[in-house]
Amino acid sequence: MMSDFIQALLNPHVPFLRYALIGGILASMSFGVMGTYVVVQRISYVAGAISHAVLGGIGVALYLNRAKGLEFILPIHGALAAALLAALAVGIVSVYAKQREDTALGALWATGMAVGMIFLARTPGYVDPMSYLFGNILIMSKQDLWMIAGLDVLVLAVVAVFYNQFAALVFDQEFAMARGLRVGVYSMLMLCLAALTVVLMVGTVGIVMVVALLTLPAAIASLFCRSLKSMMVVSAVLCMVFTTAGLGFSYTSDLPTGPSIIVIAGLVYLSTLVGVRIRRRVVGPVRAGRSSVRDEAGCQGSVCDEQSIKTRNHHVQG
Repeated sequence: MMSDFIQALLNPHVPFLRYALIGGILASMSFGVMGTYVVVQRISYVAGAISHAVLGGIGVALYLNRAKGLEFILPIHGALAAALLAALAVGIVSVYAKQREDTALGALWATGMAVGMIFLARTPGYVDPMSYLFGNILIMSKQDLWMIAGLDVLVLAVVAVFYNQFAALVFDQEFAMARGLRVGVYSMLMLCLAALTVVLMVGTVGIVMVVALLTLPAAIASLFCRSLKSMMVVSAVLCMVFTTAGLGFSYTSDLPTGPSIIVIAGLVYLSTLVGVRIRRRVVGPVRAGRSSVRDEAGCQGSVCDEQSIKTRNHHVQG
C-alpha cells in the first residue's frame, strides 16, 4: 500500500528510500531539459551508447577504490569521467571524423561494457553488476545526492546560458552554420550535457534503462506541447511523477525499482500515443492552430519553439 511507502519515507532508519526519491526528483529537472533536446534531435541512440560506456568508468572506479585503496574515488566519479569521454568521442566522430557514426557508436557501446565487466571481475569482494545495469536504490548515498545536485545545477545553468544557440542548433543546423554558429562546439557541449544527465540516474534506473527515462517523458510531452520550453517543463514533471510512482510501486510490491519506473513510463507513453491516435481518427486531423510542438513552423517531425522561425537570426548570434 502507498501508505506503507509514505511511512517508510518518513522513517529515519530507512534513509536510502529518501535518498533515491530526492535524487530522482533532482535529476528529473535535467532529464526533462536534456531529454527534450535528445528527442528533438532524434539522438537517443547516441545517449544509449554514452550510457553503456558508463559501466567502464564504474568498473575502473570500483577497482581503484577496493584494489588500490583509493577510497576517495567513488563509482559516480568513474561514471562521470567515462560519460564525458564517451560524449567527446562521439562528438569528434560525428562532427569532425570521416568514420561512420553508427560503427563508432557500436564500438563505444560494446567496449565500454566490456571494460566495465573486466574491472568488476578483478575488483576484490562481491560486486553485483546487475545493480549498475538495472539500478539499485541501496547504492544511493548522501555523497551521491550532493554530486547529483551539483551536476543538476551545472546542466541547467549551461542550458539557460546557451538556450538560444541550442535552439538554433536543433531547429535548423544548416541555417545556424550559415549564420556563423559554431555548430561543432555547441554539438559537443550538448553531448557533454547529455552525458552528465545520464550519470544522474544511473544508480536509480540503471545503465540499460536510463535512456528510456531520458526519452519517454519528452516523447509524451511532445504530443501536447507547442513550444520547446513548455515541453521541457512538462517532461521534467512527468519524469518526477514516473520516478516517484515507480519507487512507491517497487517498494510496496517488492520489485526492482529501475524496471518499475520504466514500465510505468512505457505504459503511460503507449496509452497516450494510442489515445492521441484514436482522438485524431475520431475528431480529425489536428488543426494547424492547435498543432503539437512537433508541427510548429513545419519542422518535419522536429520540435520548434513558437518563435524559432521568426527570431532564429537572433538565436544564432554568438
